[in-house]
Amino acid sequence: MKQIPVAGKALTLLFAAIFLVACSGTSTKEDEAAAAAAAAEAAAADAAREAERQAQSAAAEAQRQMEQAAMAAGTVFYFEFDSSTLTPAAQAAVDAHIALLKTNDRSVRLDGHTDERGTRDYNMALGERRANAVRDYMVVNGVASYRIETVSYGEEQPVAYGSGESSWSQNRRVELK
Repeated sequence: MKQIPVAGKALTLLFAAIFLVACSGTSTKEDEAAAAAAAAEAAAADAAREAERQAQSAAAEAQRQMEQAAMAAGTVFYFEFDSSTLTPAAQAAVDAHIALLKTNDRSVRLDGHTDERGTRDYNMALGERRANAVRDYMVVNGVASYRIETVSYGEEQPVAYGSGESSWSQNRRVELK
């Protein structure tokens, strides 16, 4: 058997050690790169979750503001004598409710009312025309008709009693429920 000189053995061992270090160095670099990629993915996921949370918070705040605007506008829309045409003030109030209804899937009921003047049959028909006028305005402005129910009470449910314009004007209304 041939003997390898000690210097040759040392050189072989040194070469093997350098090879192992080089191989393990590549593995460490790959591990570091993988760890950096994982950290970047985690940071991106955290940023996405935070952005989603902020978007949800902003949407909830916008919803709250629309609800407050609708409540501030009121749920009663008044009409002129013997008319089923929405007044500009009533249109503005209905607009606030339309904006809110476009953000959810709630249904509403519109109750039409009249003052005491006129026959019972005439007032029932006028109350229905008033409720339908509000419904039609809502539908034209983007609320689905199947979400709106109309009812006429005519003169049967006054909010103000008396025989004068101040009482009658309060009874010529549509209430949103």
